[in-house]
Amino acid sequence: MDHDVPALLVKVGRSPQNHGCLGALRSLGRAGVPVYAMVEDRFTPCAVSRHLTGRFVVPTTGLEDPEALASTLAGIGRAIGRRAVAVPTDDESAVLLAEHAERLAEWFLLPPVPPGLPRRLASKEGMRRICIEHGVPTPRAHAPADRAQLVAFARELRYPVVLKNLEAYTRVRSPVVGHTTVVHDEDELLTLIGSCEAPSVLMQEYIPPSEAEDWITHLYCGAHGTPKAVFTGYKVRSWPVRSGATTRAWAWANPPLARLAADLCRRIGYSGVADLDWRYDRRDGRYKLVDFNPRVGAQFRLFEDAHGVDVVRAMYLDLTGCRIPHAHQSYGRMFVVGQLDVLSAAIGAWQERRLPSAVLPRRGTERAWLSWDDPWPAVAESVRFGGTVARRVTRPLRPRQPA
Repeated sequence: MDHDVPALLVKVGRSPQNHGCLGALRSLGRAGVPVYAMVEDRFTPCAVSRHLTGRFVVPTTGLEDPEALASTLAGIGRAIGRRAVAVPTDDESAVLLAEHAERLAEWFLLPPVPPGLPRRLASKEGMRRICIEHGVPTPRAHAPADRAQLVAFARELRYPVVLKNLEAYTRVRSPVVGHTTVVHDEDELLTLIGSCEAPSVLMQEYIPPSEAEDWITHLYCGAHGTPKAVFTGYKVRSWPVRSGATTRAWAWANPPLARLAADLCRRIGYSGVADLDWRYDRRDGRYKLVDFNPRVGAQFRLFEDAHGVDVVRAMYLDLTGCRIPHAHQSYGRMFVVGQLDVLSAAIGAWQERRLPSAVLPRRGTERAWLSWDDPWPAVAESVRFGGTVARRVTRPLRPRQPA
């Protein structure tokens, strides 16, 4: 690696417990790359990592004008003093970097992705239309224009249905749901959206767990959508249960899925790091694309090849003009997100009246937070997680303010 070229972890919005950001920091830092990060405050897990070269406390909300955010990034670039590889750690930062690439090129090395493509892919409706255009299976879905359409589409798809916030940035500015949410009946749907007359959501067909398997592909594509590193894995658990972010997954060989993901990126000309979620539907024997995240995935450290190259290292090597060594994916690795996986295992077992599977640690496990060579991020995360739990537990006990 070219250790003269630094990297910047770019973040828009408040997500101090983003373990994908920490994974990127550790991956590049351990390889000797100077790594800088945008952080919400001086005590986030990333901010206290021993692998961090420098932090920029930029508590953005996602409500800022994109031009102002681009100016902030340019200022950070000037402060670093050398062109750096910009690593997007959320959908909003991926959109920002792509749409302002020409302006930011003075300070950052960026993949040559078509400027409007990350926004289309981060949009649930945009991704659905891309799938239709290119013949990639995806669950049936609708983006309702108003409340009446929302109710009508739910009846057409039949309950339960899945609700997702529709777009990057709007999910920060006016979220309808806190995360991917399974809705079981019309009363629950109407309660969820409240008085909103034009909810910014995608309503998606629900594929029952008994008929489904959840799979992941992470990849890095160079210019013109050329796949340079492709990895596949199987999702064991998520939080919230069966509808949220990965809390435990296996690195598992799936050549047909790897080809499907790589071919899609090649056809649309996607360049950069990507995290794709798929659901295998046993009813028709097809892998259906559920989400296309045009940035570093939170669980990307599940995947690396025999040379220790993951998608972040692959991007760094490619953008700095270094060769990406060819090697096969390392299979059998496991990725675990500490306390969230414990919660998912416990609640899933209670709901299904069974003992949880795959709960014991094993050799080759990559942990989201805990690392013996970098312990302070796990301590910072434990404090923040404990504070979140305490606030939620004590919320019903707090006195209400008089009207």
